[in-house]
Amino acid sequence: MGMTLTFWGAAEEVTGSCHLLELNGKRVLIDCGMHQGGKEQEARNRDPFPFSPAEIDAVVLSHAHIDHSGRLPLLVKQGYSGPIFTHSATLELCAILLKDAAMLQEKETERHNKKRLKQGLDPLPVLFDETDVENAMLRFIPLEYGLVFEPVPGVSVCLKDAGHILGSALLEVELDDGKRRKKLVFSGDLGRAGMPILQDPVLVDSADLVLMESTYGNRLHRSWDATLEELKSIFAQAIEGSKGNILIPAFSVGRAQELLYLFHLYAKEWDLSRWTVCLDSPMAIEATKVYIRHYPLMDEDFKRFVRQHPGKHPLLSDVQFIQSTEESIALNEVRQGLIIIAGSGMCNGGRIRCHLEHNVFRPECDVIICGYQAVGTPGRALVDGVDKLNINGKSLDVRANIHTVGGLSAHADQAELLRWYRHFNNAPPLVLVHGEKEAQEILLATLESEPSPPQALAAAGLGDSLDLAALPELRWLYQGREPL
Repeated sequence: MGMTLTFWGAAEEVTGSCHLLELNGKRVLIDCGMHQGGKEQEARNRDPFPFSPAEIDAVVLSHAHIDHSGRLPLLVKQGYSGPIFTHSATLELCAILLKDAAMLQEKETERHNKKRLKQGLDPLPVLFDETDVENAMLRFIPLEYGLVFEPVPGVSVCLKDAGHILGSALLEVELDDGKRRKKLVFSGDLGRAGMPILQDPVLVDSADLVLMESTYGNRLHRSWDATLEELKSIFAQAIEGSKGNILIPAFSVGRAQELLYLFHLYAKEWDLSRWTVCLDSPMAIEATKVYIRHYPLMDEDFKRFVRQHPGKHPLLSDVQFIQSTEESIALNEVRQGLIIIAGSGMCNGGRIRCHLEHNVFRPECDVIICGYQAVGTPGRALVDGVDKLNINGKSLDVRANIHTVGGLSAHADQAELLRWYRHFNNAPPLVLVHGEKEAQEILLATLESEPSPPQALAAAGLGDSLDLAALPELRWLYQGREPL
């Protein structure tokens, strides 16, 4: 009855991860993420699923980030009643992130409906609410790395550490349709070797097909040593001016914890005693507690530090946790001496927008961009050197010093992607996902010039459907929803 894989998200784009695996009439969804970015991108979250949620038999979730997990409550709301398999840490993080996503949905829908009312248009229903999140969380089944499970007959899956955020997994998927066996490896979001806190991404030896993310397929990150020197220089320059604040938009899961750890390790070297470090994100604070509970997943350097410094946890010291809205607003009365870490990481929501409103027009202030910025987001505009930024209905001159620190990225760069792929035996067929078209084109050309290029190579487009039974040939049954 067929063995196919169809790409319904993160196809020539970085958000909305969603891949449908079909085997002998059974259907497994790998990820079900939200589209993030500008208004057009986020409006796509209201589009109908290109499949019937009630006809999906199982979901396997690679990690908790909203562009991979964010439409799960909607999937359940629209009829999905099966299990959601994922790592136990991902379950805990999703309980935090999806609840926050529901609150944002309600606020955004209320804001849109006020405009629609003025235009004489019918109100839009909220995409999903906290009850939908609770219903979705009931479907989660927690797993650990290395455990082989069978979401449906003929499909066995093993989660391996992807080193991207806590609980992130790459998937080894064995398929057996009764006539042939194929092995699919999905990188998920692939982390980087040698980064603080987390283990390095697991290397895999064999596959009949590799699905690999390509977020930074067109560039190299700065080395870790150079990144630390860059941060030290930014703080030194800011201290010399010493009349403003430093804003760091940060994803609540992964980046926020990494920054806390670095500020703890390098507080003396970077002269951070002159500053008050504030984590202004209730969600990031809750996520930090999850990181602490999952101490066994950390790398050896982190665990050794904790053992050698009992009672002084590196994610809990030398930082003020800002919980209430009133406390957050009060920070805007402070004109200098604050390092504020706040979400959202792309500046398209959350408390960071309020802090930008009060600081981005001030030349004595600094903004450190340290994560991926999707097209259409305020964060991307800052990276691209925009002169004015629209925040909360105001057009603000951008006079603050904008720093882009790519070396803190939790995504593998081009060299690291190539290194991970090269570990496979016999250069298996490779399909790129989770990357913008320009990045993918450059990575495709680089892969084709390798001494041992992939047996077959392509970037998946939205709606493309691959016949897995034909591997190692990449035989497309559909491309862009149109049959060949």
